[in-house]
Formats: sequence, C-alpha cells, structure tokens
Amino acid sequence: MSDRLRTAQGREIAFDRVEGEGPGVVFLGGFRSDKEGTKALALEAWARARGRAFLRFDYSGHGASSGAFEDGAIGDWFEDALSAIRALTEGPQILVGSSMGGWISLLLAREHPGMVAGLVTIAAAPDFTESLLAEMSGEERRALEQTGRVARPSDYAPEPYIFTRRLIEEARGRLIFDRPLHLPMPVRMLQGTADADVPVPVALRLLDHMTGPDIRLTLVKGADHRFSTPECLKLVAATVLKVGGRAG
Repeated sequence: MSDRLRTAQGREIAFDRVEGEGPGVVFLGGFRSDKEGTKALALEAWARARGRAFLRFDYSGHGASSGAFEDGAIGDWFEDALSAIRALTEGPQILVGSSMGGWISLLLAREHPGMVAGLVTIAAAPDFTESLLAEMSGEERRALEQTGRVARPSDYAPEPYIFTRRLIEEARGRLIFDRPLHLPMPVRMLQGTADADVPVPVALRLLDHMTGPDIRLTLVKGADHRFSTPECLKLVAATVLKVGGRAG
C-alpha cells in the first residue's frame, strides 16, 4: 500500500518512494494517469536496480490520492508536485515529466531551479489547455460556458475525459509560452514522431522557446504518445543517466 502525504492545502497525496543515492529521480505523470503506469513502474525498477532514490506519486484527483479529478487544475497539481518533492526528497532532483507532467516539471524548473538537477520530458504538453480551447467547436464552447465542462472521447480510457472551465481558466496563470523560459540545468526532451496527441511541432516550438546551456531534443521515429515500448523505456532510463551526473 502506498504512503500518503498531507499537503498544506489539505490534500492527501499517495506516493511510493525508494531510498537510495542521489540525485534522486521524480516521475511526474500525465493528465488522468497515475503512479502505477508503465513508465513510472519501469523507471522505479531501474532506480532500484542501481540504488538510486526515486519518487512517484498521484496528483490530487488522480489514482489513490484524495479529491475529485474534475475539481482539479494545473495549479493544484503543480502544488501537489512541489509539496511532494519538498517533503519526500533530499537535494536537487532529476524530474521526469510525461505529457502534462512535462508541463508541470517545466513550471517547477522555471520557478524553483535550485530544486532541479536535471529535466527529462516525454511528449511534454505545455499549455495544452489553450490548444484544447482553440480546437473546440462552437457547441463545445457553449457547453463549457453554460455547464462549466466539456466531455471528449479518449483513446486511453473507456469513458470520456472531462475538461472544466476552471481547468482552462486557472491554467492561464501557469502558461509556459507566455514568458521567457531559461533553464540552467541539463534538459533532455524525448518525442515520438507518431504522437497524435502532442505532435512534433509542439516539441520544436518548446525547444525554440527554451534558453539554457544544455538543451537537446531527441525524436524517436514511430513512437506514439504512450512512449512505453521496451525501446522507449530504455531510452528514458539512458537519458536520466545522461543528465544525472553519475553512471550506474
């Protein structure tokens, strides 16, 4: 059973932690995903095998953590991640952010660079709420205004995903592309060319937007948004090693 952390905001965050050497590795999952996903578990197994400290957790409203998913927003999940890292890790960490977790990891690196030893993003989806709004039909926009929510089918769950007006409006204070993004730590972006949810132009735009001494983008031909084939998982682990300052 997972341990639980109570945040200053009163939310109960479920987490699993591996003790080990640093810099530790923290996995930040995507929208509606949880800490039991393929990438999180594979990275934990890799960390255990090498004696590395590792943390995976569920944002509020996700997985085993408290709260309802539809009540949450990017700022809430950013606060959850910040609380978990502050309370459950020691020293600067290597953040591995997948999809929405890439957005949250970029916020952490921008606002708390001293906490981040290195950054690895997997199909990072910064500002996806703005893209979502831009592609909504007139009917969906009216539903969002009148009911505060829109349901959209998902390739990752049998039930549709719910996007709320609060999610979109709150995110405007957490955008990445609306201000400079200087990242002094090593940054490695991983992106599949067959990703239908976060296409390659998003990664290229993010690469162009970032400034810093050590930023690289790796494109993997044929990889989709899940980025969970054995080859992709090996690449994630190898990339963590490259930014981690030590071999293992």
